[in-house]
Amino acid sequence: MVWGERILASRCWDCRRLRSGQGIRGNAPEGPGFLQRTPTDITMWIYLDDRFVKEEEAVVSVFDHGFLYGDGVYETIRSYGSQIFMRDLHLARLRRSADAIGLTIPIPEHRWPALLHEAMTRNDVGHERTDAYLRITISRGAGDIGLDPALCPTPTVVIMTKPLHPPSPEQYRIGVNLIVAQTRRNLPSALSPKIKTTNFLNNILAKREATAAGAFDSILLNWESHLTECTVSNLFFVRAGRLCTPALACGLLDGITRDIVISLARKAQIPVDEGHFGIEAIHTADECFLTNTSMEVMPVTMVDGHPVGNGTPGLLTHQLHTYFVANRARFLEP
Repeated sequence: MVWGERILASRCWDCRRLRSGQGIRGNAPEGPGFLQRTPTDITMWIYLDDRFVKEEEAVVSVFDHGFLYGDGVYETIRSYGSQIFMRDLHLARLRRSADAIGLTIPIPEHRWPALLHEAMTRNDVGHERTDAYLRITISRGAGDIGLDPALCPTPTVVIMTKPLHPPSPEQYRIGVNLIVAQTRRNLPSALSPKIKTTNFLNNILAKREATAAGAFDSILLNWESHLTECTVSNLFFVRAGRLCTPALACGLLDGITRDIVISLARKAQIPVDEGHFGIEAIHTADECFLTNTSMEVMPVTMVDGHPVGNGTPGLLTHQLHTYFVANRARFLEP
């Protein structure tokens, strides 16, 4: 493997850009992971409030508190063929996020697998020809203007899916470049990073810095100037043969791929340090890489204009990505 009331939802996701493969995360949310839709006149089917509708019929109220206040949660998932990567853990994290903000998910747990597969089938993804990118968004729903969640009697549920491709082989071959953002990570006591909220402004501001600098992404520091994560991925680096990554207490998402990589490293008897690291740790690292669901393991070869190690993807980075690919089937669910 190479290292490789209403606002049209089509306005929110600009369907023409989506079809052309121009991403919105990792990604970001969404970034790497977007792929051209061919032919370009294929209709996207979107699950909206208990039914699938064509993209031009997918409308959300302008009184929806997700639109007005960013009051909602989301989860992004991918498939390998028809099998979904860590589906149950992603759905559990979605429920955890919803519980944290007092949002009731109106879909019972047992319905989710069938809904996700129907979304893939309707959009002709999630098969031997193309993997699928799925985004679940649950907002507070429509209600009168005001911050009180009680104003919104019914949440809005959206499932979008489209083709997914990993980043380019060239990026895995030569690595990507990062900057350290001036924007600081939110205080966990103000907004917990464990909540995957649709209010993504903290990350967006850091992403704007990366774009302005011509970088792949930004590293965010916390209130104590310790490393946390990038805008849509977890951060790892290697020093003297030890795998290092910021501890969750620094204020970062407990990424599912992050957990897998840590587990694989420990199984391979690679020392792992989860700790509090300053910016100098990344500037003096021998290797660096990012993890998320779409990218898997992405090597980083430059930070703030300075090469990481010898400026090429490192051996341990390659080893861990190889381990991940070799074990990937264990993490797939029908």
